[in-house]
Amino acid sequence: MPSDTPQTAPTCPVGENQCNIIDELINSRETIEALNEQLQTDSLTQLGNYRQFCQIIDKEMERTQRTGQPTAMILVDLDFFKKVNDNWGHEVGNLALVQTAKLLKTAIRKLDIPCRYGGEEFIVILPSTDLLTGTQVAERLRALIADTPLEFETEAGAQSIQLTASMGIDIYTHTHHETREEFVARVDSLLYEAKHGGRNQVKAGVRQDMQPTANVSADEKDALFGIFGDEE
Repeated sequence: MPSDTPQTAPTCPVGENQCNIIDELINSRETIEALNEQLQTDSLTQLGNYRQFCQIIDKEMERTQRTGQPTAMILVDLDFFKKVNDNWGHEVGNLALVQTAKLLKTAIRKLDIPCRYGGEEFIVILPSTDLLTGTQVAERLRALIADTPLEFETEAGAQSIQLTASMGIDIYTHTHHETREEFVARVDSLLYEAKHGGRNQVKAGVRQDMQPTANVSADEKDALFGIFGDEE
């Protein structure tokens, strides 16, 4: 049962009304929290970085094993990003990454966790999400990127270029016994298929509920004929 006693502020060990020791401890704790947040945030896009991704996906995979709820993962790769850098410079390339990060936050749900995976790659963790729902989220993101030109200013005036992205999407279930690296590699192979299948598309894993049923054996056929009889 919660106590009704009000929480009191820390008291100074030397009995002073204003305590430099406590002030320093509070400031140190706030500094540590700020530094920890910086260590897990990509400075350009303000998304989670690779370190944060690793921490979160490990927790969600463990949660899947406990609850049986699947965890979905989307791997996003901007198409022809090297050409953007080569033709327009790295500053415009950075603008493309920032815009993609903003669109990504717009397209996903509140429970989803977006991170910058590295270079022009992004990754989205979708907790408690089946493959159909995850694929719908990925398709929404793909369409939003393709339908939102990158606009920027140059010495020659206003410019606009179209960006597209290829994506791989699959889920981790309690029947999977693989590491984080193996899960990422599985989704990355789907991204590879999307890239080599024409780009600007989503390639999803195989839905288990859409698997074809097993072939009926001869004995099962005989049993069925015995039930329904031979029809002319």
